[in-house]
Order: sequence, then structure tokens, then C-alpha cells
Amino acid sequence: MESSEVLSLFKQTGALLEGHFQLTSGLHSNQYFQCAKVLQYPAHCETLCRVLAQKARTLGVTVVVAPALGGIVVGQEVGRQLGVRTMFAERKDGVMQLRRGFEITPGERVLVCEDVVTTGGSVGEVVKLVLEAGGTVVGVSCIVDRSGGTVSFPGLPEPHTAVLTMHAVTYPPDRCPLCASGVPVTKPGSRGNR
Repeated sequence: MESSEVLSLFKQTGALLEGHFQLTSGLHSNQYFQCAKVLQYPAHCETLCRVLAQKARTLGVTVVVAPALGGIVVGQEVGRQLGVRTMFAERKDGVMQLRRGFEITPGERVLVCEDVVTTGGSVGEVVKLVLEAGGTVVGVSCIVDRSGGTVSFPGLPEPHTAVLTMHAVTYPPDRCPLCASGVPVTKPGSRGNR
């Protein structure tokens, strides 16, 4: 898919929001990708995740792991298209964990999937969790990479793939011009107040 097609899909479903947002990373931005709004349509979800699944077919993936909450739908659909198990990690007491009986067998080849990546914090936590369980992370895939392709996951080989890569403007809260202008901030992410 071309970037313009992806952006058009986000706009037509109301998934690209404009305003003043506090991202999960704590940074502020004038744009927010609410992937759930586009992924609520199974046909759009299948189309976007097909791009990720096709790029991952040669990696020998045996399981897909996604951080809750945003990555769950992406991970499930990519796993379905690859024909492999899928699971998600979630926070308990502020720490990313595998719960609900999910387990990674040592040596399993893991693809980590997320909806939107800015700093890669949640994905990094899942990568660490997988490695500690003895799994091998063979790639990271996301629908939107807001870092412009600069986000990295130390110690991981490529590939890091995204359906849409763009450089979104972000600000530390103490240097945010939207805050300075008195524009109210919204926190639409799954972590709520930090």
C-alpha cells in the first residue's frame, strides 16, 4: 500500500486525530493515530495486516506477541495470516508480563506486533520479556511508525517493518508549544495517566 492510501484510510475512518495529545510515551503531539478506529473494520484490518504478514513470511515466525492494548488486534490478524499462535503481554503493577497462561518456549521465533510506534517503549518491554523467556525475536512490525524510521530496538536484527512510516512532530511536555498556548491536552492512549 502506498502511504497516501494508508493516510486516506485513516482519515476516512476518523482514525487520524488532530489536536493536542499526550502519547503513551509521555511526549505531546498535534496528531494521534487511533488505530482502533480503522481496525474496527475487519476488511481494513485484514488489508493493513496483510502488508506486515507478507513481509514476515520469510522469518520463520512461530508465534506473534503484541503489547496490550493497541497491538492485540494487529498481532491477532498478523498471526492468523501467518498461521501461527498469537498472544499478548499486558501490564500488571506497571510491569509488562505474559499472563493468562501464555508461555514462550525457549527457541521460539517471535514476531512482535504493535499498532503505533513512536519511541518504541512498549515494544521494547515486550522484546525484553520475550528474550528473558528464551524466545528469539525475529522482527518487529507495526501499522504506523511515527518516528520516521528512526526507532530502534537494541540488540535486535532487522527487519523492523511498518505499513506507514512518517515523522510525526512530538514535544517534551515542558517544551510543548500547545501547552504554552493553553490548548488542553487529551490522553487517548491505553495507559491513561502516567
